[in-house]
Amino acid sequence: MSESGKRKVVVVGAGFGGLQAIKKLSRNNDLEITVIDKKNHHLFQPLLYQVATAVLSPADIAIPIRSLVGERSNVTVVLGEATKVDLTAKTVYYQNTSTNYDYLILSAGARSSYFGNDHWEKYTIGLKNLKDALKIRHKLLISFEKAELSGDPEIVKALLNYVIIGGGPTGVELAGSIAELSHQIIRDEFHTIDPALSKITLIEAAPRLLTTFDVSLGEFTKKRLESRGVEVLTGARVIDIDERGVQLEGKMIPTQTVIWAAGVQANSIASTLGATLDRSGRVSVDEFCNIEGHPEVFVIGDIANYSKGLERPLPGVSPVAMQQGRYVAALIQGDLKNKKRKPFRYVDKGSMATIGRTDAVAQMGVFRMKGLFGWFAWLFVHLFYQVGFKNKITILITWVWSYIAFRAEARVIQDEISANNDKN
Repeated sequence: MSESGKRKVVVVGAGFGGLQAIKKLSRNNDLEITVIDKKNHHLFQPLLYQVATAVLSPADIAIPIRSLVGERSNVTVVLGEATKVDLTAKTVYYQNTSTNYDYLILSAGARSSYFGNDHWEKYTIGLKNLKDALKIRHKLLISFEKAELSGDPEIVKALLNYVIIGGGPTGVELAGSIAELSHQIIRDEFHTIDPALSKITLIEAAPRLLTTFDVSLGEFTKKRLESRGVEVLTGARVIDIDERGVQLEGKMIPTQTVIWAAGVQANSIASTLGATLDRSGRVSVDEFCNIEGHPEVFVIGDIANYSKGLERPLPGVSPVAMQQGRYVAALIQGDLKNKKRKPFRYVDKGSMATIGRTDAVAQMGVFRMKGLFGWFAWLFVHLFYQVGFKNKITILITWVWSYIAFRAEARVIQDEISANNDKN
């Protein structure tokens, strides 16, 4: 317990799941909550690709954690990286200090995984945080400027070749947005090169795009991307990535820009728990989102492998994390009243992916939407779940202006960000 005699809840990570838990728990004055996050902001990750392609600015999709929960007297926000958990001592270690807990909620998220080919990280950029998005934006914008000045056709070709690896929603949305930027928005702004001749290649190892979606939606997405000038390679296995480009079986794609949207690996703090991990480093949890033998420790979101009663583990997407966050908060509050615990049940409200302007796919239960109707559904959902009223209004205004003027206004080239990816 805390010095005040209240039960102490420590939340590691203020992402989608962590934030939902914090908001619900902070209404209970019998609890003292400590939030530990290495970033000072909550990030709306589904729109990171729009920061990467200069549609939105970082502040449009990030909001300070303190502005969300800092005014609540029973919430303490700590800027720091949690590195270790001692389950026996009920202690979380961060920076050069530690804190005890009565309940622990781990929602530390994930980072890019290269399936055992860690040397690929040097030649690719992931898309897990604002730093990644800004690296991509810098890489894209500077490539056009370098190509304009080059005069060497081979160098220009490599500069204007963009490769995205991973045909899930992130890869699809990036490919469509880069195509829109290069083939339409800036095509008339250069004189010695034609940005419309840029080549965007989307590579997916599976037989089709969007493997978690209905087959018809994956096929629709492929056709629409191709109509926008994206080369889609499905069933294509990456052999190697180096300074020259991407090597496939029997084919080398010369490029200076490779974006990794394929695998993810759980935050490294998971390995300190001594719990069962899957091959992605995620913690296996029971029907209450607990580590076996530790009913006071909850693991949710990207870092958790929840598969109780399911054919496959729940995906690491924001709707899962949000529902788990609300669930564990309710469970903790129920514990204080000696209520019997009920297992977590995920309600799948559907999946969405935007392909580009007026084009998206969505599935919600038995309903399937594509094209313009899917796009409107995508717009509504992403505005609805955006945190912060100001951010909702800013994004709405930006989207309306971008639609009317067909522009991407956040095309400011800043000083180059370190090439070493942020691993967490």
